[in-house]
Formats: sequence, structure tokens, C-alpha cells
Amino acid sequence: MDSLERVQWLKQNTPLGSLSEPVLEAIATQIQEERIGENRRLVLEDTQPAALYILRSGRLEVYRTSPDSIARGASSLLPGSVLHLRELLLDQPTEQTVITLNDCEFWTVSREAFTALVEQYPEISRTFSRQLAAELEQVTSQLAYEQERQTALRPYLVPKVKQGIVGSSRYAVRLRQSIKKAATDRQPVLIFGEPGLGKDNIAALIHFGSNDRKQPLVKINCDTLQTSGAELFGRSGGKPGILDWMGQGTLMLNNAQDLPKELQEKLLQLLETGDYVPVSREGSPPPQLRHTEARIILTAERNLPECQKRVTHLIKVPPVRVAKADIAAQVNYYISLYCRSRGVSRPSVAPEAIRRLQSYDFPGNLSELESLVERAIVQSNQAPVLTEEVFWSASTKARRFRVNLLNLYPKLRQFLRSPWWPDRINYGFTLIAFAAIVTILFVGPQTRDANVGLNLFWAWWWPVVLILFPFLGRIWCAVCPFMIYGELVQTISLKLVPRKLRSWPRQQAEQWGGWFLFGLFALIFLWEELWDLPNTAYLSSWLLLLITAGAIVCSLIFERRFWCRYLCPIGGMNGLYAKLAMIELRAQQGICAATCTTYQCYKGGPEKGEGQETGGCPIYSHPAQLQDNRDCVLCMTCLKACPHRSVELNLRPPGIELWTSHTPTHYEVALLFLLFGGIFLHRLPEINQMTGWAFDLEHFGMHAGVSILVLLVPGILAWLVHGLIRLGSRSLKPNRFIELSYGYLPLVLGGTLAHYLRLGLTEAGRIVPVTLATFGMSGVSAPVVVADPAVIAFLQGTTLVISTFLSVILTQKIARQSFLTLLPQHLATLGFTIALWQLIV
Repeated sequence: MDSLERVQWLKQNTPLGSLSEPVLEAIATQIQEERIGENRRLVLEDTQPAALYILRSGRLEVYRTSPDSIARGASSLLPGSVLHLRELLLDQPTEQTVITLNDCEFWTVSREAFTALVEQYPEISRTFSRQLAAELEQVTSQLAYEQERQTALRPYLVPKVKQGIVGSSRYAVRLRQSIKKAATDRQPVLIFGEPGLGKDNIAALIHFGSNDRKQPLVKINCDTLQTSGAELFGRSGGKPGILDWMGQGTLMLNNAQDLPKELQEKLLQLLETGDYVPVSREGSPPPQLRHTEARIILTAERNLPECQKRVTHLIKVPPVRVAKADIAAQVNYYISLYCRSRGVSRPSVAPEAIRRLQSYDFPGNLSELESLVERAIVQSNQAPVLTEEVFWSASTKARRFRVNLLNLYPKLRQFLRSPWWPDRINYGFTLIAFAAIVTILFVGPQTRDANVGLNLFWAWWWPVVLILFPFLGRIWCAVCPFMIYGELVQTISLKLVPRKLRSWPRQQAEQWGGWFLFGLFALIFLWEELWDLPNTAYLSSWLLLLITAGAIVCSLIFERRFWCRYLCPIGGMNGLYAKLAMIELRAQQGICAATCTTYQCYKGGPEKGEGQETGGCPIYSHPAQLQDNRDCVLCMTCLKACPHRSVELNLRPPGIELWTSHTPTHYEVALLFLLFGGIFLHRLPEINQMTGWAFDLEHFGMHAGVSILVLLVPGILAWLVHGLIRLGSRSLKPNRFIELSYGYLPLVLGGTLAHYLRLGLTEAGRIVPVTLATFGMSGVSAPVVVADPAVIAFLQGTTLVISTFLSVILTQKIARQSFLTLLPQHLATLGFTIALWQLIV
């Protein structure tokens, strides 16, 4: 290439084209051609340049190495680029390292030759001095703009990400995937979820994980925006808005659900087109439409349907309560953050503490969890282990009134998990004792004063089991002989005739099972009254055998304890009274949701960890879903099966479920009033005598009719009283009779107990002579323990007074109405109490 062609190429393709032709011709004559291969270093930073380099063909990369030996500020140069012009003019070392990306051809002018040309042609220095001054002016202008921009955006800047997404649950994995996907483009994003989930932090993860991470991330709280929108959109001819300063940064509109209504249309336009209109004063010319390159990310506490159509990425953040498997990881993460920032040693967390946290729903979500962890560390006073006690506030108000007896008394837990409860008790004692009692009732003397079976059934069993209900609930069902024989026959029959037992017809059983057991109990009451069961041994034996037969038949047809769950009349009564108990068996729902995948407590399964091999809950109740003591027989199968220590035996306020989690049913209310009527039925002769009625109770038909009437009267009276409440309060719903009827339950239990106390405190103490009489030794003297009649009357009266007081309190708790509104029911309760007092005490 001759000198003229070189001059033309320099003029057209390089920054040297601003020089005059004589100067270019002089430079062209000094050019030397040089070829350098791929990936070769041409110049090293901070060294004196050896020549002026003009890239004729090929590609170069220039960069400056940071102190930690990482290349930064790398850029690519194309043909026509001139290297080291400024350094040679100002006699400075090079600022960047230059390497070749492929085979390159250079035109070079040696340092000495170029220096001579500069001295010979002052035009070179003048021309490039003007260019440097223009560049400096431009840089100064850019710097001033950047300073003004930083000043405007500084109050809203989000400097960094606070934390990542912690956890390995499917919710955490899905959330990380959504964030990663949103970071791949610049499309609008809507992040929504409950308060306290760190949605602004998720927006920061998206921004700083994208290619725009060097651009500013600006956070605006929508509830603080002016209704005019001047802060965001700027004023026409006045102060610029945040969008004017954004460039290609990211704008996070936090709590978008609180955006003023006046700005909602403008936001939708911004999301759809990126255009916005500045705010103008009234009477001013219409402002021009402006466009922003900023990316928009919205965060909200709920989904925004109007925005959903205009965003590309929709991210729903799961609350803590549905991702409890991540709580342990989150707790340890917060502990690490806190201890690192304070420079203190990092404590570990007891498994019981994690289980307690997992049982809590965290309405404040991650914010509440983080503050809870920090408070626990402070309260632990640098203890090496954070125990359950320092997380005392991690429970709902209802849970705060519970005390887990299994944690308080480890030996109780050990006993309930042992083979003794209830299997060895059932098959080593109850099975044999029940058979012996039934036999004695059949073959022994037939009167209660000479048959120990009758004494045990009527004078011992009834008072004891009634006293147990407020304390231990439905615990009798765990050692009930009816179902022991049912399970025994079921096991033997499956060995003799292998088959698959039928599944439960749950829908039909839920609908009709309660009415079936109600009917059975009504027949038992009539049978007891009309045929004098308490004083006829063989009939009492037949009663026990018939209930056992029902359990056996159901066990031969259905799996597990279908009879106990739906059909047993004694089980129905036990379940009703168990609602008043001061203990409950429950499970920590968070642990079950977070760590359990096998549901061994419900389904059964092999040994796992500390969980024992079991056949699963005999009445198909999952402890994590239990809301009612009626659905638990306290067999402790779930406690034995659970490998996660989730099951709790809680001490609680008596009957608390009746005004919290209870679901009333018609058949239970019918059974309640049937039991109430049964108290009066037991005192039918006294009623006949006190009222002066001339009913001939020796006449079977008359006796049966009066008995049925007495059973119905309490329910009818209660229904009429509720009608008076309805007349006085229109705010009560019609179906509240079923709900409010449970207010009578303490009185029903107290009245029944008061009736059987006389038997328990007189005849129960005669068990030794009655036992001797059963075996033909009636003449032998034996000790007798009988309470004084005054003591019996005092205890009966005290029982009635306490149960009346509790019924009034329970009614108030259930109804949540004023005392005056419920006064008719309270007066009815008092009236029933007076009637029982007259009959029993």
C-alpha cells in the first residue's frame, strides 16, 4: 500500500482524520507494518508505550487488572482504533493491558519517530488538546449529571441483597427457580404474598441476579406517594421525577396494593408501554409523553388482577406456615447472621425448640421468625443451646394455655409408650376380669346385695368413670373390654379365614352412626328402667354381652374399631363427656407438615427411628387434625408410632374446645338431652310421689309411656327456653340452639354423678361382704365402709352447685352474648338444678 492510500485510510477510519493532509502524509511515511498472532499480549498496563499502534485488521481486548488479579472493565477494540496517542503526547504510562483476540495487523509509529513528528508539527498537539478538552468537558458534564442523579435517587436506593432463599422444601426450590427465571430478562414482575415474607428482598435478588446489577435499584413505598404522582413522574417544566433519573435501573414499587387510586391508570400504562406523562399544573399546555427504560417490579400483599395481565413474571411467595420443613434451616441462618454481626459464639438449637417453632403458624412470617430468634439469643444469655423455653412466645393464644405432660413427666411418656399401656393391661387383666364378671352375673345370685358383679358394675364402674371424665376424658375406651374382645376375634378370624376386611363407609357412618348409638342408648335406658337391670344380674350380663356382640360383629366385617368410632352407645357417652376433660391428645401440626412423610400414626407401619411398629390409629384419627376429644380413645398408638416426637398429651382449660374448635352436631345434642332425661328417669318413683301423679308404674304400658316422656322432657324444655332467648334477641341465628345446648353438658355430667354418688358411697364399701355372699359365704363377717348420709348429701349438693356454675360459664363462653341475653337459659339451668336437688339430695 503506497503513502497516498495510507493517508486516505487514516482519514476515513481513525481519529487521526481530523489532522491536515501534510501531517497525515508525514505520519504515513513513518508507519511500519507488523503482524501479531492470536492471544498475544501487545502492551502491559503501567508501562511506557514503545510505539503508536493503529489496528489495521483483527480484534483486540483491553482491560485493567484489579488488585485481586481479576480483570475488570474489559472492552473490545475493532480496526481503526489508535492506541497510546494520549500517553505519547502527555508522556504517561499506559493505563490498560492489551491482548489480541485473533491474528492482527498493526501500523506502528515508533515512540522516537512520533515524538519527532509532534515537535515538527505542533498541529498534532493542538488538535488533540482540543479533543481532550472536549472529552474532559463531556466527562465533567456526565459527572455532574451522575452526582445529581445519585442525590435524587439516594433516599430510595437498595444497596444490596439482605439474604437468599433459605431451605430445601419444594416451596423454596420453586421460589428460587422463579427468581432465576425473572432475572433473565427485563420484563415487569409482580411479587405477592403475606406481610413479613421479604418480598422487597426477592425483588433485590431478581435485580442483582440480572445483567443490570450495576444499575440502581430504587424502592418506592406506594403508601407514601403523593396522589399527584409528581415524586414518581416529575413535573412538566419543573423538577424531574424518579423515572427521569432511572435510566436502565430497576424501579421497585413496594406495597402496590396501597397505590393511590389516582395513579393506578398511570401505573398500568407504565407497565404496558413504558410511557408516562409528567404532572402539569392546571391551565398549562399538555405535557409531552415520556418513555423510560427502567424495569418495573411490583410487590403486594395480595394478587392484583388488573396488573397481572400486564406483567410477564408472577411470583407468589409462600407463607412460613406452609413451608415448615424450612424452619430449622431458617433458624440456623438467622442465628448465624446475628452472631456474626455481634461477634458472639453461635449456639445450637434443641430439637424440642425446633418442634415448638414448627407447631406455630407465624402470622408475621419471616420477620416474626427473625425477631423471635434474636430475642431467644438475648434471653438465653449466651447459653450454648437454645432450649424450648426461650421460644415461649412461639405459640398461639390457645396454645399458651397448654402444658405438655409428656415433656413435664418423662416417666409418664415412657409408660405410655411401653407395652403395658394398654396391651398388657387389656390382655393380662381386663380380658380375664370381664369374662369373670359376666360369668358371675349369669351364675351367681341375682340381687345387688349378693352379687359382686352387680356391685362392681353399678356401684363402682359408674361413679368412677364419671369422675374420670373431667380429668382423663375418654380414657375408659383404651381399656374397654367390649373392643378387646372385638379385636381378639378379628385377629383369630383373619388367621383362620384370611381375607381383606371392608373399609369404613365413612359418609353413611358420619350421617347415621350418631343416631344409631342414640337409639341404642335410649333402649338401654328403657330396658334398665322397665326390667330393673341394676337389681337383676343376668339382665346386666346380657347388656354387657350385647354391646360386646356389636363390637365383635363390626370387627368381623370392618377394619380397625368401626364400632368404637361410630356405633357404641357407651363410646358415644364417653366422647360427649370427654369434651369437658382437662387433658387432650394432639400433635404439633408444624412438625407433622414439616418432617412427616409416612403418617405412621394414622396408617401404621414398621419401626422408624424412635417410632415403634404399629397398626395405626384404631379409630382412624390423625393427631395433627384432632379438634375434638370425642375422636380420641387415648390408646397412645400415635405416641408410640411417631418418630418425630410430635404427639402431645396436654393439660388444658377444661372444655376449651367447646368454645374454640368445636363443631356441634344434632345427634350429640339429642344424646345430651337423653342423658339428661336419664337422670330424671332413674328417679321416676320419687317424681311420681313428689308430684302426686297417680301413674301406675306396675302397669308395663303406663310405665313405658311415662319413661319415654321423662326422657323427652329436658330437651323439650330446653328448646322452649331457647325460643324465649330468640324472642329477646333477634341477633341470634336459629341454629344456635344446637350450639348453645352444649352449655348444659356440665350439669348433665354433674347430675349423673350426683345420682351415682349414693351408690358409690354406700354400696361400693360393701364389696367385701357382697363378694363373700356371691360365693355362698353370706354369714361371714366382713368390713364395711359406708359414708354418713350427711356427707353424701353434702357431696351431691356440692356437685350440683359446681356443675350449675360451670354450665352458666360454659354457656357464656359458647354464645359470646351478654348475660341478660342468655338469662332464660341460665334460669332454666337453675331450675333443672333445683329439680335435681329435690330428687337426689
